Amino acid sequence: MAADLLIKGAWVIDGTGTGRRRADVAVEDGVIVSDAATADRVIDADGLVLAPGFIDLHAHSDLAVLTEPDHLAKTSQGVTCEVLGQDGLSYAPVDDRTLAALRRQLAGWNGDPAGFDWDWRSVGEYLDRLDRSQLAANACYLVPHGTLRALVVGWDDRPATAQQLDRMRELLDQGLAEGAVGMSSGLTYTPGLYADTAELAALCEVLAARGGYHCPHTRSYGAGALEAYAEVIELSRRTGCALHLTHATMNFGVNQGRAGEFLALVDAALGQGVDVTLDSYPYLPGSTTLAALLPSWATEGGPAATLTRLLEPPAREAIRVAVEETGSDGCHGVVTDWRTVQISGVRNPDLADTVGLTVQQVADRWGSTGTAAFLELLVRDELATGILQHVGHEQNVREIMRHPAHCVGSDGLLVGARPHPRAWGTFPRYLGHYARELGVLTLEQAVARMTGRPARRLGLARRGLIRDGYVADLVLFDPATVRDTATFERPRQQAEGIPWVWVGGVGVIEDGKATGARPGRALRRQADGGVR
Repeated sequence: MAADLLIKGAWVIDGTGTGRRRADVAVEDGVIVSDAATADRVIDADGLVLAPGFIDLHAHSDLAVLTEPDHLAKTSQGVTCEVLGQDGLSYAPVDDRTLAALRRQLAGWNGDPAGFDWDWRSVGEYLDRLDRSQLAANACYLVPHGTLRALVVGWDDRPATAQQLDRMRELLDQGLAEGAVGMSSGLTYTPGLYADTAELAALCEVLAARGGYHCPHTRSYGAGALEAYAEVIELSRRTGCALHLTHATMNFGVNQGRAGEFLALVDAALGQGVDVTLDSYPYLPGSTTLAALLPSWATEGGPAATLTRLLEPPAREAIRVAVEETGSDGCHGVVTDWRTVQISGVRNPDLADTVGLTVQQVADRWGSTGTAAFLELLVRDELATGILQHVGHEQNVREIMRHPAHCVGSDGLLVGARPHPRAWGTFPRYLGHYARELGVLTLEQAVARMTGRPARRLGLARRGLIRDGYVADLVLFDPATVRDTATFERPRQQAEGIPWVWVGGVGVIEDGKATGARPGRALRRQADGGVR
């Protein structure tokens, strides 16, 4: 039989983490087949590694997949599937009022493109929009808890009533029935941070019944990190809900060298039968919005109320005390060092000259204090400022990525003049820097963390491995040269050493260039629990 494609003489690393073999791999009708000796197209893969397509378990491409069809930031890294709806905040399910506020709140994450057609309101309608837009790669969606809360309860700091909680459970169940793979929560972001553990437990019960998983941005990655991890682990133990600890880090000075304590919590949970996985990005700085550093009380009521509050002298002084003296919960209970907070993007063109500077450098330029510059930036940019936070520790990063439950997630924001390079470099950085150069992982271990493991977490049917009958989501890379080239100064740089990427057997990257093909689609959880 003649196949559509034959990849000859590749070193196959199949996604299981257990070695490699020299083999020919054929593709027919988008599926891997073993009984083809000839093909319409033959790729000489001598010296190259063939792996399953990489899966980004934490992506912020909710709008980018619709506005940038080639999606080169991800496809050029070998990503053939990514998970959207992260950190408890995205754009479905919504009504008109909630959508307007979310567009404003998430401008620093995703932008707010002019003239964009927001033609969906439910989870199912958003997934339909992804399909109509003909994506370059596949996408899965998590129902965002903060969006549910904004829609049902509002943006205020108050407990959900029994009726409101029932409604959130209904909407979550509907979103899962329409194809979402789980629920994310953002427990340092308004309004998700106002939820108590009982509210989250009630929603996790719905996830457990549907076979979805909980993907929390926990309440702290700083002073209260271990307690925050313990809270969500206990939630899963009580409810039977699968748990994925996304962007699993131990940051700030208080957590230097403490990754082992976090991993001990994970191991204890696994020993008790809790279904726990985690992901991380291979960099030290974090990335979020400047507004995220505000104390939670200052963001109550949503973006409009926040901006009004930032102009009131008593509120400004209370914010100063929180960030300078007591530690804002928005900055994870740690006193903010403005020398570690770097501007990555702004919406107001009058602030373009602040990009690349730390808040302290902006303050020095403006002749003010760090906190005064912080507040001024928030007001003038209407909360849309993106930042990098230089608060990570290399020892923690390496220790966490070695853990057997570890997977890969980029957490990459794609907007702003100088976004975090992890948006373009996460996957080749694992392969090049941490596997080839440092030997923290073997190449087989690194590939498994990007393919087979995340596919199991998502419940992907016939994806994530190189096996007969599996969908031909594939990456062909050079193990000797693959590396990230994106830097903090030039973050939008395509990786080297990844010449070929196929989604469903269709080339989206050929000879290192985007083909313009759009074979991707929304992958939806089915009634049988599989995602396809």
